[in-house]
Amino acid sequence: MREVPVEVARRMAVRAQVLDESAHGVLETVRRLGFLQLDPISSIAPPQHLVLWSRLGPFQTAELERLLWQERKLVEWDAFVFPIEDLPILKAFMRRRDRPLDRRIIAWLKEHAAYRRYVLKELRERGPLLSREIEDAPAHRREGHRWWGERKMGLMLNCLSARGEVAVVGRRGKQRVWDLAERWYPETETLPLPKARKLWEESRFRALGVRLERGRLVAHPDAEDGPVPARTTFLSPFDRLVHDRDRAEALWGFRYRLEMYVPAAKREYGYYVLPILHGDRLVGRIEPVFDRREKVLRVKGLWWEPGEDPVELRKPLASLATFLGAERVDA
Repeated sequence: MREVPVEVARRMAVRAQVLDESAHGVLETVRRLGFLQLDPISSIAPPQHLVLWSRLGPFQTAELERLLWQERKLVEWDAFVFPIEDLPILKAFMRRRDRPLDRRIIAWLKEHAAYRRYVLKELRERGPLLSREIEDAPAHRREGHRWWGERKMGLMLNCLSARGEVAVVGRRGKQRVWDLAERWYPETETLPLPKARKLWEESRFRALGVRLERGRLVAHPDAEDGPVPARTTFLSPFDRLVHDRDRAEALWGFRYRLEMYVPAAKREYGYYVLPILHGDRLVGRIEPVFDRREKVLRVKGLWWEPGEDPVELRKPLASLATFLGAERVDA
């Protein structure tokens, strides 16, 4: 590891995150990034799709689905998509018991042991299933609770998934399809947790290229410096280039916060604002909204960073419109 000047660190970070026009295909891009984060909020597009679009331009989202559910070269776990090669690391995390969250999950599963057995039996005999298809069975009725309300089935499936007993094996629309993990995950080597953690941290550092460590910008040994094309694109709020807000401020002086949970009158920018990346610089913010009914991509707001000159946005907006299936852009 070595400390690098901010100008070099910016180029290294952009190149490591495959934002330098070097992305080739969904699978290779996910492997280089390490993972995609899933989130239900999609005022423009789901974040996993937006992250890939930022690097690949318009792509077929069916390719991501095929890699997940047919070819099984990717795997969904804990609201993330990972390369299947990382499964030994993930399985080590599924077995861990050291975090407070792990202990709470284990205690909850023990407390609801009969319900756990019921869910596993239903999946073993009738799976794969949607959660509501299990709940339709007569063995257990819904019950209210101050913690999970009537979402006991969803909580059970998430806890069982966290522990590696069940797996997401497909989707019907936005609904997850569940089955026994032993029928879905391939056999892998068994890694001790300390080794898994070390491999995980190394992989994440390599994918970032540069990290912020005690106020210093430190480069991974494999991080490469070099020219970054003057390409303009928009970044998902969950994009790893800006996910670490302190790192983004150290690299670009770019203070970025999601304001979707801030009352409208108190927002500094907007509900779902995307950073604008031009080459190796974060030059502004944009709030595009996709009107699916009218098939129009609208720009609700546009803000340039202090000291940054405005850049041409027609090309990235047209690319985003093509990707979304918009027939018109109102900018």
